[in-house]
Amino acid sequence: MNTYGDYEQFKQLFHHLTGIQLDAYKRPQMERRLLSLCEKRQFATLAEYGEALKKDEVLLDECVDKVTINVSSFFRNYNRWQMLSKTILPLLNNNKTGLRIWSSASSTGEEPYTLAIMCDLAKRSLENGVIMASDIDEEALIQAKRGHYKPRGLKEVPEPIIKDYFEEEESGVIVKKHIRKMVNFTRIDLLNDAYPKRCDLIVCRNVLIYFTDEAKRKIFIKLSNALVTGGVLFVGSTEQIFKPEQYGLKAVAPFFYQKIELKK
Repeated sequence: MNTYGDYEQFKQLFHHLTGIQLDAYKRPQMERRLLSLCEKRQFATLAEYGEALKKDEVLLDECVDKVTINVSSFFRNYNRWQMLSKTILPLLNNNKTGLRIWSSASSTGEEPYTLAIMCDLAKRSLENGVIMASDIDEEALIQAKRGHYKPRGLKEVPEPIIKDYFEEEESGVIVKKHIRKMVNFTRIDLLNDAYPKRCDLIVCRNVLIYFTDEAKRKIFIKLSNALVTGGVLFVGSTEQIFKPEQYGLKAVAPFFYQKIELKK
């Protein structure tokens, strides 16, 4: 089935309904997701699906969730978090107001809560006592604020950390209150919204892989501008930055890039 016309029209409609610009995402991956939703909900074309989204808020919320790819877990790629704890955190200045940390694609909250646990273990103070966390998906943010998770999300978490930072519930676990209070969630669209400034550490993992090269360049520039000199950007396994100097960054470890002072 030739979906070119359908897809182009759907992009415009989806942007009108949600403010999310699908042009920034790689088309083959995005189109596969959308067509799988069409099949699941028994629509013959993207045009029919789009018309249904206008009338059904639940259907629209499901589509946004599928588009924005909320897949996460605590301490995902555990060795990277060990690198952050042992090598990267000591590089960061801890001024009198504490570290300014931003989890920029926080999904359902596992990543920023992992950051909060690590800072608590390392006894590193935070600016205003909180980590900033953001995502484009409102439903993901609501879930993140609750702090409730299924046990499968803890498969990479050492047992002592589970014991100290999580409480068991009948349906899973909940992040302990003092850790939940260390994270402040808000909605940010990485392509179109303003970023927090003066960040010592920005984590942006496993989201840029879905964007076009042009969109990635735009986001890397904005992320670099959001860092203080000496601040560090932590990216995902498939998001290595080639020629990081073009963004005012240098590699300090695999998947970690430090903001350098530009020569005048």
